[in-house]
Amino acid sequence: MIKPISDRVLIKMIEEEEKTKSGILLASPSQEKPQMAEVIEVGPGAVNMEGVKKEMTVKKGDKVIIGKYSGTEIKYEGVNYLIVNEEDILAIVE
Repeated sequence: MIKPISDRVLIKMIEEEEKTKSGILLASPSQEKPQMAEVIEVGPGAVNMEGVKKEMTVKKGDKVIIGKYSGTEIKYEGVNYLIVNEEDILAIVE
């Protein structure tokens, strides 16, 4: 398993529907990059200049919204993941 360090978060993108509400199938290039993801693993948190560890805002299992071009894409055991800094996460979806 991949365990992020510092304030990094391992996420898996949630794929959006491949057709419009009216039933039209979209070709892959015409689809927008998904921005909603599920948190798979969370790092322990960053340590500030005074040596105090900052608590992470997100936790494993959260659904989050990230910036369009955030993170580093990786493939592990055939699954695509993204590693992002916690600051790249824009919102938690409840």
